Formats: sequence, structure tokens, C-alpha cells
Amino acid sequence: MLLNPTARPLVQSLGASRIREVANAGIGLPDVLPFWFGEPDEVTPEFIRNAAKEALDGGDTFYTPNLGISPLREAIAQYVSALHRPVDVNRVGVTSSGVSALMLVAQLIVNPGDRVVAVTPLWPNLLEIPKILGAQVVQVPLQFGQTWELDVQQLLDALTPDTRAVFLNSPNNPTGWVITREQQEIILAHCRRHGIWILADDVYERLVYDVQPGTASCAPSFLDLATPDDRIVSTNSFSKSWLMTGWRLGWIVAPQPLMSDLGKLIEYNTSCAPGFVQRAGIVAVERGNEIIAHTVERYQAARDFLYERLNALPGVTSPKPKGAMYCFFRVAGAEDTLALCKQLVVEAKLGLAPGSAFGPEGEGYVRWCFASSLERLDEGVQRLTQFLRSR
Repeated sequence: MLLNPTARPLVQSLGASRIREVANAGIGLPDVLPFWFGEPDEVTPEFIRNAAKEALDGGDTFYTPNLGISPLREAIAQYVSALHRPVDVNRVGVTSSGVSALMLVAQLIVNPGDRVVAVTPLWPNLLEIPKILGAQVVQVPLQFGQTWELDVQQLLDALTPDTRAVFLNSPNNPTGWVITREQQEIILAHCRRHGIWILADDVYERLVYDVQPGTASCAPSFLDLATPDDRIVSTNSFSKSWLMTGWRLGWIVAPQPLMSDLGKLIEYNTSCAPGFVQRAGIVAVERGNEIIAHTVERYQAARDFLYERLNALPGVTSPKPKGAMYCFFRVAGAEDTLALCKQLVVEAKLGLAPGSAFGPEGEGYVRWCFASSLERLDEGVQRLTQFLRSR
């Protein structure tokens, strides 16, 4: 009998998260400043935590509907409708995290052997998800400059008629690139013409900077342009806008014909999101505008501080991010950023993410999450400065 207790070859071929690899190298080391994950240094606001506590105290520990409890779906529909075009509650599905939403959407529309296009550098989870399903992923790189920018014609050339879907994350992790309304209109017209699905990862849509005073901060979204029947799916999360990374709660806005099948997939993946977590989600979307305003103001100050400090360092060049919560900067002479970031952890006690984690286009760059206090960022820059001088 032939024994071969291993995963299927496709899974074995997936790239492990190099962000986690660096973080694991720092476990057990004292005084490491961790800026490797996309996570704020503030806890979830008390009124959100209290909503979950009250739900738990009330016995909300049972299964919930696959697509989420009605009050949360309705709250999300109202929230999305206020930011974009009106969205019917029957097009909203609640998921156990934003990354689960991305996997579910991919399972909904991507077949083995399908051609999928992704704009990169890109969060590694989003690059690997279609590969898990046996799809071929074609990468279209953003252009490095004073800011990260998209060559729209290069993307259109890649979106051939045999393409099944395009994965777009804007504001982008790791670069902070933000797509423009004009670019969205061009891409949407092209995808409508060829029947290509648009999978929009909108998790950072509220984290945009340099907006006009008195206007709500929100990045351009395909939901602003989409009709209910367009092949557009938006995924989102409570993690970034409401400081809820550990809660693992997200949502999907999709065309109505997908929703019954989405419910099936949720059943076979996680069954449902916890009820007490969903109760916290309700108060977040209904009462969380002040949190978002506070977070955007805080992050913009952090971005400006880190951008200026990084570009003052010899051999470091950082474009100015327009959104999200990261500086993705080039380090002269860095040919192996995984090794560089491991070295930074051990020698400088500084935890950053290697650019190679975000695809081959990211090699030579390093990601720094600036969702932190200016004091911690300043200490981190001092450690990086000393490390670079020692080299």
C-alpha cells in the first residue's frame, strides 16, 4: 500500500505568507516594534465591545442565518447605500471576516483553469486564493513614482475576452494606490463588453487622505457606477474602518442571482458568523462615523510623518500613499527583502513586511504599517536609521 500523507500538489505549491514568516522570526524576542501586520494599535471602541458583551449575556450563542442576521444586513445595506448607489438588503451577505468574503466570492465565480487578472503588488491572500481554486493568475504591476499609479491600457490589454475576472484592491495593500473614477469607468466599460467579473476588495475604502474638508472620506468604488445586474462583487470588512481586526466580520455586496448560492457556500465554509459578533457589527456601522473620522485624521498625520522621515533616509524612496495604512518604500540595494526584514527583526528589533510577500513586483520594497502613534513610528524610524548606517 502506497502511503502519501501530504496535501494535494496545488496546495503544496502555494506560497506561504512571508509576512507571517517574518513575524514568526520575532516571536520570543523582547522589545520588537511590530509594524508588519495591517493592524491598528488601538483597541476596538468600548461601545462596540459592550454590544457584544450584552449579546453574550443575553445568550446569543446559537447558530445564525447563513447570510447574516437581518438587522446587520439591513444596517450594512443602509450604510453602503449612503456611501454609494442604493443597495437592496437582499444583495448583502455577512461573512466571517473579509478574507472569508474574498474566498467565498472566488468560489462563486472562478473555475479551475480560469484566467484571472490581478493588479499588483497585492496582499498575498488575494493572490493565492484563485490559485487554490486552480485558476491561472496574470499580474499587472502598478507603476512606481511619486505615487503608485496604474497604467490603465496595460490592464485593458491583459483583460482579454477569455478572462474570467479581475481582482482590484483600492485603496491598495501594500502601496496605498487609489483608483480614480475615470479609470473605473474605462475598466467597467471594457469588462461589460467582454463579460468579465470585477472583484473589488473595498476593505480600505474609508481610509483615504487629502480629501476636501467637510466631505466624507471614501475612495471611488465600482458600487458608485454599478447597476444591480453588473458582474461586480464588492467585499468589505469591519477590521480597518472600525478597529475590529480580531472580530473576523465582513460582508459581500453581489448581484441578486448569486445570493442563494452564496448562502450555500457559507454553509459549507463557516455555516454562519457568530451572533454576538454581528450585534457588535450593527452598532459599528450605525454609530461608528466618529471612529472613522478619528482614524482617518490620526492615520493621515502618521502617514505624513512617516513619509517625510523615510524619504530623509539615504537610499530610501517612498511614494506618498493616497489611502490604506501603509508606506511601501524602496530600499536601495535590497535584493532579498525577506532576508532583510528578518535581519531587521533580529538586529534592529523592528518588524516590517517584505515586499516580496506581495508578488515578484514587490521585491526591493518594504511595507510599513503606519496605523500607530507618532511616538512608536519615531522610535521605529530611529531603529531603521541606525540599522542602515551600520550597513
